[in-house]
Amino acid sequence: MVERELASSLSYESSDELIFGVAKRPVRCGQGVVIGGGEVLPEVNFTLPPMTLRSETLPEVRQRFREIVTRVLQRAVHLGQEALVLEFEQLYEMTQNPEWGALITSDIKKVMDEFNQRYGVKSALRVTVADIRDEERPPKMRTGEPLTKMLKAFELCADAGADILSIESTGGKEVSDRALVEGDMEGLVFAMGVLAPRDMEFLWGHIVDIANRYNVIAGGDTACGFANTAMQLSHQGLIPKVLAAVMRLVSAPRSLVAVEMGATGPLKDCGYENPIIKIIAGVPISMEGKSSACAHSSPLGNIAAAVCDLWSNETVQDVRLLGGFAPEVFTEILIYDCRLMNIAAKNGQGKWLRDLFVESDRYRDPQALMLDLTVMHEAAKRIVAANDDYARTVAMANLAIETIQNAVGEGKLSLPERERRWLSLISEALQDLPPSWEQLCEMVKANWGSLFIPAEYGL
Repeated sequence: MVERELASSLSYESSDELIFGVAKRPVRCGQGVVIGGGEVLPEVNFTLPPMTLRSETLPEVRQRFREIVTRVLQRAVHLGQEALVLEFEQLYEMTQNPEWGALITSDIKKVMDEFNQRYGVKSALRVTVADIRDEERPPKMRTGEPLTKMLKAFELCADAGADILSIESTGGKEVSDRALVEGDMEGLVFAMGVLAPRDMEFLWGHIVDIANRYNVIAGGDTACGFANTAMQLSHQGLIPKVLAAVMRLVSAPRSLVAVEMGATGPLKDCGYENPIIKIIAGVPISMEGKSSACAHSSPLGNIAAAVCDLWSNETVQDVRLLGGFAPEVFTEILIYDCRLMNIAAKNGQGKWLRDLFVESDRYRDPQALMLDLTVMHEAAKRIVAANDDYARTVAMANLAIETIQNAVGEGKLSLPERERRWLSLISEALQDLPPSWEQLCEMVKANWGSLFIPAEYGL
């Protein structure tokens, strides 16, 4: 298994070098699809409508996926889209029964091959395996049947036709979930700076090994279970927005581990931390924003597109709308989004459009401010300057607080009094953190020790 090497330099020395559609290390996969090679491509993510998923209904489920992909690719052909990426994001049942996911992967790939042969449309298939280890708490992250099934799902799908392997892993989530609702920085930093990176290193060692053996692409991970959970909790008024903003940057070091273990991108769409990793490693990234409103609301609708290489709808159920079934409708939306970005770049106006994406969201919410390109570039610099995952995570939390405080002080960002109080509380809590992760491990035993199994993180 590959040894992890901490990133220590940047691929982009200036934030102004960054632009959508272009990555320093583009990826070629599938039917000759080039990601990050000069154009933004749509990444269409789809899922089933409400229906029962069990062995008796599997034939119906398989047929439904074939129909979804057929309609999506028909819409692409109709609109003259020459290349795109499809994402099959497995439901829990499909990873729990790895053969099911592999059958659906094979079905989808056959439809994609048919459209390539008949119409010349090039496509690549991302398969995202579900992290089913989190179903039991405290979860077993390195042992047990769920892990065995997950790794089998990766192997079978790689063999069945997947071009890109991804996951939204959950190591550390058993601690971060409670720490988030309690607003506890000690717990959050422990989850994100100690537990999560250790799990990422373990898990992505296996995923990269599988990808190499089957000659497919190890895509990347996302902090969806952490930072996007925080975003939705803040959207519901259950936690402060400034805490969700801190989680945006704090999530980046753990997601970078996948690339340090050998993942090459395209990083997956739910990772709003992806631009930081692109700045460090030069890998292409998928992003989601306004055109993923079918899946969830966010304050990041435009700014998320600023440096994307794939533009995704996150996921949408296969339900009928006036314009057709939802996946084909969102295929059209994504195609037009990408067409605008690509023609802007072609006409020499790419950076102008990029800056408009940023400016339209930047100061409307502290979470959006974290995606400002200058902030993300500074985050990348501080990550590569730190010597371990804990130091990286603390550096990100401090940068988030500094950035928000400066924007408020300059009158650019408006925060209600409640949010200002939380900003001060978080800042004070960060100052109380110990200098090393080993000391933090000793501190957390009383409050968090019952939530996780140390041996499952190599502790």
